[in-house]
Amino acid sequence: MSSLQRTLNGRTAMAIVIGGVIGSGIFMKPALMLQQLQSPFLLLSVWVVAGIVTLFGALSNAEVASLFPETGGQYVFFQKMYGNAFAFLYGWAAFAVFNTAGNASIAYVCAEYANYFVELPRFATGTETSFRLYIPFIGYVFPLANAGVKVLTIALIWLLTFVNYRSVRTGSALQRILTALKAVAIILLIGGILSNDKGSFSHLGEAAGDTLSLSWIGAYVAALSGAFWAYDGWNNITFIAGEIRNPQKNIPRSLLVGLSACIIIYVLVNVAYLYALAPATLAVSKFVAADAATVTWGAIGGSLIALMVILSTFGTVNANVLSTSRVTFAMGQENKLFAWAGKVHPGHQTPGNALILNAVWTSLMIISGSFDMLTDMLIFVSWFFYGMSALGLFVLRKKYAGMTRAYKVPGYPVIPAVFVAFTFIFLVITICQDIIHYQQGKIPIINSLLGVLITLVGLPIYWFTRKKEIR
Repeated sequence: MSSLQRTLNGRTAMAIVIGGVIGSGIFMKPALMLQQLQSPFLLLSVWVVAGIVTLFGALSNAEVASLFPETGGQYVFFQKMYGNAFAFLYGWAAFAVFNTAGNASIAYVCAEYANYFVELPRFATGTETSFRLYIPFIGYVFPLANAGVKVLTIALIWLLTFVNYRSVRTGSALQRILTALKAVAIILLIGGILSNDKGSFSHLGEAAGDTLSLSWIGAYVAALSGAFWAYDGWNNITFIAGEIRNPQKNIPRSLLVGLSACIIIYVLVNVAYLYALAPATLAVSKFVAADAATVTWGAIGGSLIALMVILSTFGTVNANVLSTSRVTFAMGQENKLFAWAGKVHPGHQTPGNALILNAVWTSLMIISGSFDMLTDMLIFVSWFFYGMSALGLFVLRKKYAGMTRAYKVPGYPVIPAVFVAFTFIFLVITICQDIIHYQQGKIPIINSLLGVLITLVGLPIYWFTRKKEIR
């Protein structure tokens, strides 16, 4: 069986964690989250709670990754935990829902922020809404909506697919550079806004509106979903575990340090937004980072921050394209139906076919959906598997009790148990809220159920594949 080489060092691992996490969420979600919560302090608390919960899940996965540091990450983990059928369902969901939808949604933001400089073409409103596709029991999708942004988004996906198809070293070097530039830009954003006297910390005590648009619990869970999206991408490091040097040391350290840095950065960025913009203004901002910078530095500040967002999301797309293809690659090496995707390119030593397959499906995702539809769908499905991964740690502690562990999750069993319980509650409330909102006409499609539907398609595919293997 062909395998990928261990060429990625600790610095690259850290860059992939931070670069994979800090992308579009911190620039797109705060306005909607504040609309849902109305309170700046509740907004800040959501970022802390979501960060800590995510860190609990990451530390639990780090122990598993140190036991089985193989390319494919959670696909390999689920084979060890629950067997081949569940692992295939995860691999299918990763390919068909959350990995490709994640790549699509982040690239979508990168392209959308290009509108700050050049207005991208789109069809007339009547044309956008007249052509729609109905999915039974789920709702409508509008393929022609925001066509110019979608075309640019697809172009970005294929550009970075080409870079990572040609060379792992080039893709990882590009990631280190983009992450470093992103870190510098965010530090300048936070420091520049908070050191300017045009804002006010009194904004932290103001409300964004009069009443909550949802129940308190529903509003908080909806806001958590947005924050979880912003923290998503941490598990990318497990996908490339088979290509990291000294993975028992570098994977846990990159997750702990990288996610802790992301929590601090997210809280400080939101404080900077609230310092520059009154909550009522922030809640309706379309380009919140650019608007905050405009208040502080004028029009040139807004342009610089919009450019920073493009740079940041571009780096995140590269991290995701590089890492998520490894799940498709691992599934291809284990499953005859996807065997083409499991081949290493003989010249470039990259998972070239898996990269191409991911890019094709990601392009279809971009055409079919909007940013919010894509993120809501992928968060629900990915968090189901995050919860199952942490639950599987208990299985592995018993199943492989005699194996030497270079790293153990601190606070076991409390930390993984808290993460599993929180995940279950989050999923139940999310799907109930989605159904209620769809019935009330607030959303055109039940995003969480769409993700579940696409995931379940994997079951007959696995059954068909098993029949072929038996024959």
